[in-house]
Amino acid sequence: MNYYSLNKKAPNTTFKNAVVKGLAPDKGLYFPESITPLPEDFFKNIDHLSNSEIAFTAIKQFVSPEIPEAILKTIVEETLSFDFPVVTLDKNVSTLELFHGPTMAFKDVGARFMARCLGYFNKDNTNEVTVLVATSGDTGGAVANGFLGVKGVNVVILYPSGKVSDIQEKQLTTLGQNITALEVDGVFDDCQDMVKRAFLDDELTSKMQLTSANSINVARWLPQLFYFIFAYKQLHNTHKNIVFSVPSGNFGNICAGMVAQQLGLPIKHFIASNNENNVVTNYLKTEDYNPKPSVQTISNAMDVGNPSNFIRIQEIYKNNFSALKENLSSFSFSDKETKEALATIYKEYNYVADPHGAVGYLGCKAYLKNNEDVHCVFLETAHPTKFLDVVEEVIKEKQPLPEQIQSVIHKTKVATKIGSYNELKSFLLKN
Repeated sequence: MNYYSLNKKAPNTTFKNAVVKGLAPDKGLYFPESITPLPEDFFKNIDHLSNSEIAFTAIKQFVSPEIPEAILKTIVEETLSFDFPVVTLDKNVSTLELFHGPTMAFKDVGARFMARCLGYFNKDNTNEVTVLVATSGDTGGAVANGFLGVKGVNVVILYPSGKVSDIQEKQLTTLGQNITALEVDGVFDDCQDMVKRAFLDDELTSKMQLTSANSINVARWLPQLFYFIFAYKQLHNTHKNIVFSVPSGNFGNICAGMVAQQLGLPIKHFIASNNENNVVTNYLKTEDYNPKPSVQTISNAMDVGNPSNFIRIQEIYKNNFSALKENLSSFSFSDKETKEALATIYKEYNYVADPHGAVGYLGCKAYLKNNEDVHCVFLETAHPTKFLDVVEEVIKEKQPLPEQIQSVIHKTKVATKIGSYNELKSFLLKN
């Protein structure tokens, strides 16, 4: 499989180069040259396949021939060393739990897959690669954990000061080894802008090999299609059309679901559930795409004012607004509505959601008002104990800390504070 730049001003390249470079030379995001649907028998016989078999079959075309099949099988098995259960709340609503990995967030899948791909590509390379990543919450911890100890790879994580939860901060600032955390005086968009600017800086890129572990990187983005297929396997016997409500920030997750649909996965519709960072919700109302500065909310991983992956979604639909609207709805919800949803989910179903999942639940409810005969699945993208202050305040119940959280909560934070791109550049050149 080769990949092309969405800016259309760079040569097509291999999966390996797309992973190692992160962005194309023209600074466009990479996109696969083709998406070949899987055989119908794959979905008909899905009950007889393991998660690893499903994932291997789904991802193979995107990485072949550069990763041999035996290596790819090992990468997939190591990536998927935890469960992806669907919990049904009522006849029309279920949740897909994506928080059973090491950092208890959906991004564990993409981070673990990318780390293993990069480790394979770098196994005989004496040059070090620096993975530069911006996080609004869960990406940092997942990338830190996924890349910890990977030979020849240094990870530098930028996160906005005071705008991630305490547990999220501990997960990305306490591991040491080849992981460095930079605490940025600003918001997530500032962190993301610094990362993008670093890739544009010839003085920097001439001295070091930079790549990204944000969902702009194809190896971080594409594996997220796995769990949409896992959910289908668990729900297809309901004999209802399946709709996914995805809490959406940078739009990599929902875009991966759309790639699964391109592979033939029988999904009726997608819902992009936004918090008050509602650029896409407004776009679908007005056809006017107008990025704006992000605002801080209790669902902080979605606090993105200029979602990087939306251009990939537009590419899937060939920039046809009508075709996109047919397959994508979007709703936006306030923090007040999110807290009310957390309380409702707990009261009605005895289920503890996190703020991002609650936004996804609200998206389901909004869609179901006019589409009753579907089964709507909202993605529970992070464990609720990562947002203890919000969750416990709403449901009035103390929550036990899972082992993954207990292992970091008492560790000492180590982070370097920066306030400008020049400080980032100086840091990278010195280290």
